[in-house]
Amino acid sequence: MNLVEEYGPKAAKRSITQFCPPKCFELAGKEFKFIMDTGEETGDITLKFLNETKLGFDVQNEKRSGEAEYECRKADDWTYLVTYCLPAAPRENHTFIIDKEQMLVTFLRTPVGENPYYPYLIESHWTFGYIAEEGKEHTDLRRHGFTDDVVGTSVKWVYGHELSTVHVYYNSGWYRITYPKDRIKSAEGLAQNAILNEDIKKLPGSDEPAFYVKIKEGMYLVSITEQNYEKLLGSPKGRRSDTLCFLDNWNRMYSVGRAYGTAYKEGEEDQDVFCMIGKYAMPEEVDEHFFKDPCPYLV
Repeated sequence: MNLVEEYGPKAAKRSITQFCPPKCFELAGKEFKFIMDTGEETGDITLKFLNETKLGFDVQNEKRSGEAEYECRKADDWTYLVTYCLPAAPRENHTFIIDKEQMLVTFLRTPVGENPYYPYLIESHWTFGYIAEEGKEHTDLRRHGFTDDVVGTSVKWVYGHELSTVHVYYNSGWYRITYPKDRIKSAEGLAQNAILNEDIKKLPGSDEPAFYVKIKEGMYLVSITEQNYEKLLGSPKGRRSDTLCFLDNWNRMYSVGRAYGTAYKEGEEDQDVFCMIGKYAMPEEVDEHFFKDPCPYLV
């Protein structure tokens, strides 16, 4: 039996989840208090990891509180990406970068429906702070924060043996996506590329808003949201405004992340999209115009 022929097509169907690493259960039974003193939504946050899959959350002094199923992945020995979705309306996702090496934390809140003109659109709200330790004062004034370190980078991200894309970080607030020059040849891979290719042709450009946060040396949180895709294509497609965030470890050239949004099918109820992602980086050169072309969505 040829195992590639047997399992290759099954693995390819996992798309961006194929190379996702196993769940991390190290935080089970632990409790964290975060002092979020910088950014949009300051205030205390408490996370209680009740077991391997469920946590209790209290965000900004019970402004948002409850229990939820969570996912946890590690980007290095000390840094965790923890994410969960609110179990009831209004829909939103919470993602934390828990940096135990520096005792710092980043909080990304991504709600659906804040824009009255585009009810599926996802917005991003950022807050930064530190991990409180009982009996110990946190004297370091440094926080995770926005950066332009990544600008000028193009990289091929490999999500699976049949799926890879090229990200072009050309601006501190935007990114572009294209394909690697060494095109894949399998039917599964070509089908996935054809879908994205067809969408891009209908848009002024593949540009979407992006946030770049420096976590530590060689590690960045990159968050991108398909807002222009939603505004211009909307309901005819199988998905709506999606947001993806990636904790990129450049020392090891790999990344863990999550996707959140809505799957749409005409005549059926909307389905929530929430999945974990793993990917590997490979150097990739792109034509110079990918860095120099103006953003078609800005004056």
